Amino acid sequence: MDDRFSVRVAVRSYEIDANGHVNHAVYHRYGEHARTEHLTAAGCSMARFLEHGVGIVLLETHVRFLRELRHGDVVDIDSRLTFGAGKTFEMAHTVRRVTADGGVAGEPDVVAAEISCRMGLLDSATRRLVPEPRARLVELATLPDLLLQK
Repeated sequence: MDDRFSVRVAVRSYEIDANGHVNHAVYHRYGEHARTEHLTAAGCSMARFLEHGVGIVLLETHVRFLRELRHGDVVDIDSRLTFGAGKTFEMAHTVRRVTADGGVAGEPDVVAAEISCRMGLLDSATRRLVPEPRARLVELATLPDLLLQK
């Protein structure tokens, strides 16, 4: 994998559905975990958001399921932000099942799902989206470069 922010999780038994693979709703949790860890690593923790009167809101999310994940699989979830003009921004994730050898010498990791989200930064006092979320997040971050990775 390149220099994108990424977290690793193991698929747990309680995430499995009657078909023996990860329940569809769990993919949303994987994305949420990656987003929270990414923002926290950049210095934008939930506590910091509260302290500064803002919070992240999820406006839209979509998962594209590509391959099964099963109990015991090891999964890397990357996270990347895209800012444009306006009050919203995108966070996207690729969920990859890590091969037994870590993808180093053998087969490459398997892309199991792609997650895309439209988000906003909510001003807690006005209950409105912050007009320039990129600038505000960079201002709050202690490691803003983590927010701006490609």
